[in-house]
Amino acid sequence: MITPGSRYVALGSSFAAGPGIKPIVDKAAGRSSRNYPHLVAEALALELTDVTYSGATTATILRDRQDGAPPQIDAVGPDTALVTITAGGNDLEYIGTFLRGSLMNTLAKPATLLGRRVANRIRARVSYLKDQSEYDAVAASLAEIVTEVRDRAPGSRIMLVDYLTVAGPATRPRLDVPLNEEQLPSVVMMADGLAKAFATAAEKTGADLIAASAASLDHAVGSATPWTTGFRLGRGVPYHPNEAGMAAVADLIVAKLR
Repeated sequence: MITPGSRYVALGSSFAAGPGIKPIVDKAAGRSSRNYPHLVAEALALELTDVTYSGATTATILRDRQDGAPPQIDAVGPDTALVTITAGGNDLEYIGTFLRGSLMNTLAKPATLLGRRVANRIRARVSYLKDQSEYDAVAASLAEIVTEVRDRAPGSRIMLVDYLTVAGPATRPRLDVPLNEEQLPSVVMMADGLAKAFATAAEKTGADLIAASAASLDHAVGSATPWTTGFRLGRGVPYHPNEAGMAAVADLIVAKLR
């Protein structure tokens, strides 16, 4: 039972931190005070320790320092009652691939020497397909995080919160996102593989699964009410949760806890 005043530790990458959602409380981490951890803590009157950090991987949660900050797992202690985990996307370069492909296609449109040069430099870095072994590795790392949390906080409630859907069934190539008819389905496949990795880790460990990916299928880029941002060159943080998306994820967590 999670009661008011309980300690809540939030672990994760930018899809938990909320870069681009004002107000930002930690510029280096890209951490917003309106991200889902803060909204959950506010709704349930919890004592929040939010160590989410944009660019985090499962390794920087478990054992590696990030920009001088200690591994996020160090924030979990015996008194921790609730832990949420959103990570693994950066292990696969999921959003990074989406961004680089979008940037490449956008810069390739103008018939300018600068556009062609920049596009050629990043073209080699765009790889839309991943081996199953890479998704398996993410699932194993997420399970390892859950196990480590349990070792540090045996009585804690642990929730694996997967990624909001960015490109859904109604997202149109070239119109809603600057990817073509071959590129966009490949990015969707990567998102599906990431969601399955979360489900596998939850099944293996018994952690709660908050399937934000499934809940947001009708709120992808191009929908009437998107929960993530689209791609606009030089404006905002593309392909990340917006305020409505963070609120929706928080609602899913609160409903599960209640």
